[in-house]
This record gives sequence, structure tokens and C-alpha cells, in this order.
Amino acid sequence: MSVFRIREAAELLGVSDDTVRRWVDAGRLPAQRDAHGHRLVDGVDLAGFVRAQSAGPDEGAEFSSARNRLRGIVTAVVRDTVMAQVDIQAGPFRIVSLMSREAVDELGLTVGSVAVAVIKSTTVVVERSTPVGAARGRSQP
Repeated sequence: MSVFRIREAAELLGVSDDTVRRWVDAGRLPAQRDAHGHRLVDGVDLAGFVRAQSAGPDEGAEFSSARNRLRGIVTAVVRDTVMAQVDIQAGPFRIVSLMSREAVDELGLTVGSVAVAVIKSTTVVVERSTPVGAARGRSQP
């Protein structure tokens, strides 16, 4: 069973440690204390919490079969005569899209504008990451 310290849960959720502590203190996210008094969140509880937070439909998703939508800020636009590269920073994730220059111009994409990267793929590679706490000898599945 995976368990996460508050800091690790915060990192996975992309929020501050204090936000996770407030959720635990408010009873929204279950946590237990270990022998040293550190609060630990069970991986199954954390996954359930995340699912509950994202239960609503994505903005604009009702008109699209794509469900992977990452809202972020455009950090770079490189154009040539036919194609363009657009870099979007969505939280900790950098998304790079290659598209026609015409599409970039029509969308008005410039550095600093807000954009949504909509990703639909028949191939998604999933890698298992070792949680930060694994190095401290906590149990992992």
C-alpha cells in the first residue's frame, strides 16, 4: 500500500503543503499519524479525493471526444512561413505543439496568452514513478 506525507501529496496534487493540511484538518482528506507524529495520506484515499474533485465535466469537453485538457500559459511561439511551435506551461507540465502558422495566427496565440492543450491519442505511455518517500523505506505495492 502506498502512503504519502503531506508534502508528497501536495506535490502530486500541484498544491501547497498548507492546502493539503487544511483539507486534512477540515476532514475532506483522511490522514493518519505515524509513530513519529507525521501525518500520512493513504494512496487509495488520495486517489479517491482527486477523482471527487474532478468529477465535473471539463470546460468545453461536452463538444469533444478528447478528455485530456490542460489549461496553461503560452511561454513561446516560434513561427516560420508554414508551421509554428507553441509552448504551453500547464502547472508543472510543458506541452509543445506543432501546428500551422495559420492556426496560430487565427487563434491569436502570443506569449502570455492563456490556452488549453487538448490531447487525444491512441497511444499513451504510462511509467511507474517511485514516490519520494520510497527512499525512506516506507511500504510500496
